[in-house]
Amino acid sequence: MKEKSTSDLSQELMRDANIDHYIHENQSFFSDKSVSDLLSQLYEKKTMTKAALARKAGMSEIYLHQVFSGRRNPSRDRLLCLCIGLGCSLEETQRLLQQASYAQLYPRIKRDAIISHGILHGTDLNDINDKLFSENEKTLL
Repeated sequence: MKEKSTSDLSQELMRDANIDHYIHENQSFFSDKSVSDLLSQLYEKKTMTKAALARKAGMSEIYLHQVFSGRRNPSRDRLLCLCIGLGCSLEETQRLLQQASYAQLYPRIKRDAIISHGILHGTDLNDINDKLFSENEKTLL
Protein backbone atom coordinates (compact mmCIF):
# COMPACT_ATOMS: atom_id res chain seq x y z
CA MET A 1 0.00 0.00 0.00
CA LYS A 2 1.34 3.41 -0.98
CA GLU A 3 2.16 5.81 1.87
CA LYS A 4 0.04 8.99 1.95
CA SER A 5 1.30 12.32 3.19
CA THR A 6 -0.66 14.41 5.66
CA SER A 7 -1.43 16.76 2.78
CA ASP A 8 -2.84 13.87 0.73
CA LEU A 9 -5.02 12.79 3.64
CA SER A 10 -6.25 16.36 4.20
CA GLN A 11 -7.25 16.69 0.56
CA GLU A 12 -9.10 13.37 0.64
CA LEU A 13 -10.88 14.38 3.84
CA MET A 14 -12.09 17.61 2.23
CA ARG A 15 -13.25 15.81 -0.92
CA ASP A 16 -14.96 12.84 0.72
CA ALA A 17 -18.57 13.60 1.67
CA ASN A 18 -18.80 10.41 3.73
CA ILE A 19 -16.61 10.26 6.85
CA ASP A 20 -17.20 6.51 7.22
CA HIS A 21 -15.79 5.93 3.75
CA TYR A 22 -12.75 8.11 4.53
CA ILE A 23 -12.08 6.27 7.80
CA HIS A 24 -12.44 2.85 6.16
CA GLU A 25 -10.16 3.74 3.24
CA ASN A 26 -7.46 5.31 5.41
CA GLN A 27 -7.51 3.16 8.55
CA SER A 28 -3.90 2.06 8.08
CA PHE A 29 -2.66 5.67 7.99
CA PHE A 30 -4.07 6.72 11.36
CA SER A 31 -1.47 7.16 14.06
CA ASP A 32 -2.00 4.82 16.98
CA LYS A 33 1.22 5.54 18.88
CA SER A 34 1.12 7.28 22.22
CA VAL A 35 3.45 10.12 23.15
CA SER A 36 5.41 7.72 25.38
CA ASP A 37 5.77 5.29 22.44
CA LEU A 38 7.06 8.06 20.17
CA LEU A 39 9.46 9.31 22.85
CA SER A 40 10.74 5.77 23.39
CA GLN A 41 11.27 5.37 19.65
CA LEU A 42 13.32 8.58 19.53
CA TYR A 43 15.24 7.69 22.68
CA GLU A 44 16.26 4.30 21.28
CA LYS A 45 18.14 6.08 18.47
CA LYS A 46 20.26 8.00 21.01
CA THR A 47 23.33 6.86 22.90
CA MET A 48 22.52 8.58 26.19
CA THR A 49 21.26 7.21 29.47
CA LYS A 50 17.90 8.24 30.87
CA ALA A 51 19.78 9.95 33.70
CA ALA A 52 21.64 12.08 31.15
CA LEU A 53 18.40 12.82 29.31
CA ALA A 54 16.73 13.89 32.57
CA ARG A 55 19.60 16.32 33.22
CA LYS A 56 19.54 17.70 29.67
CA ALA A 57 15.75 18.09 29.83
CA GLY A 58 15.81 19.71 33.27
CA MET A 59 13.63 17.15 35.04
CA SER A 60 13.91 14.45 37.64
CA GLU A 61 14.63 10.87 36.64
CA ILE A 62 11.46 9.75 38.44
CA TYR A 63 9.30 12.12 36.36
CA LEU A 64 11.11 11.04 33.18
CA HIS A 65 10.48 7.35 33.89
CA GLN A 66 6.80 8.11 34.57
CA VAL A 67 6.53 9.84 31.18
CA PHE A 68 8.26 6.98 29.35
CA SER A 69 6.04 4.42 31.06
CA GLY A 70 2.90 6.37 30.08
CA ARG A 71 1.88 7.07 33.69
CA ARG A 72 2.40 10.84 33.29
CA ASN A 73 1.56 13.08 30.37
CA PRO A 74 4.01 15.95 30.07
CA SER A 75 2.76 19.50 29.59
CA ARG A 76 3.62 21.22 26.30
CA ASP A 77 6.65 22.92 27.89
CA ARG A 78 7.89 19.70 29.49
CA LEU A 79 7.49 17.88 26.18
CA LEU A 80 9.53 20.61 24.51
CA CYS A 81 12.22 20.18 27.19
CA LEU A 82 12.31 16.45 26.40
CA CYS A 83 12.61 17.15 22.68
CA ILE A 84 15.48 19.56 23.31
CA GLY A 85 17.15 17.07 25.67
CA LEU A 86 16.82 14.32 23.07
CA GLY A 87 18.17 16.54 20.30
CA CYS A 88 15.02 16.05 18.24
CA SER A 89 14.65 17.71 14.87
CA LEU A 90 11.98 20.37 14.46
CA GLU A 91 9.90 17.88 12.47
CA GLU A 92 10.11 15.28 15.24
CA THR A 93 9.20 17.93 17.82
CA GLN A 94 6.18 19.08 15.82
CA ARG A 95 4.99 15.48 15.45
CA LEU A 96 5.25 14.87 19.20
CA LEU A 97 3.38 18.09 19.96
CA GLN A 98 0.67 17.15 17.49
CA GLN A 99 0.38 13.60 18.85
CA ALA A 100 0.01 15.01 22.37
CA SER A 101 -2.75 17.36 21.10
CA TYR A 102 -0.68 20.47 21.80
CA ALA A 103 -0.21 23.44 19.52
CA GLN A 104 2.76 23.05 17.24
CA LEU A 105 5.53 25.63 17.36
CA TYR A 106 4.44 28.68 15.36
CA PRO A 107 7.10 31.09 14.05
CA ARG A 108 4.80 34.13 14.30
CA ILE A 109 4.85 33.79 18.09
CA LYS A 110 8.12 35.17 19.44
CA ARG A 111 8.42 32.56 22.21
CA ASP A 112 7.82 29.70 19.75
CA ALA A 113 10.29 31.26 17.28
CA ILE A 114 13.02 31.32 19.95
CA ILE A 115 12.32 27.69 20.88
CA SER A 116 12.20 26.61 17.21
CA HIS A 117 15.48 28.36 16.50
CA GLY A 118 17.07 26.60 19.46
CA ILE A 119 15.82 23.21 18.27
CA LEU A 120 16.98 23.84 14.70
CA HIS A 121 20.45 24.86 15.86
CA GLY A 122 20.92 22.28 18.63
CA THR A 123 20.99 24.90 21.37
CA ASP A 124 20.95 23.53 24.89
CA LEU A 125 17.95 24.05 27.16
CA ASN A 126 19.68 26.53 29.49
CA ASP A 127 20.69 28.76 26.57
CA ILE A 128 17.15 28.67 25.15
CA ASN A 129 15.76 29.60 28.57
CA ASP A 130 18.28 32.44 28.89
CA LYS A 131 17.17 33.85 25.54
CA LEU A 132 13.49 33.48 26.47
CA PHE A 133 14.15 35.29 29.76
CA SER A 134 16.10 38.10 28.07
CA GLU A 135 13.17 38.61 25.67
CA ASN A 136 10.67 38.72 28.56
CA GLU A 137 9.11 35.45 27.44
CA LYS A 138 8.06 32.58 29.72
CA THR A 139 10.94 30.12 30.13
CA LEU A 140 10.47 26.41 29.57
CA LEU A 141 11.38 25.58 33.18
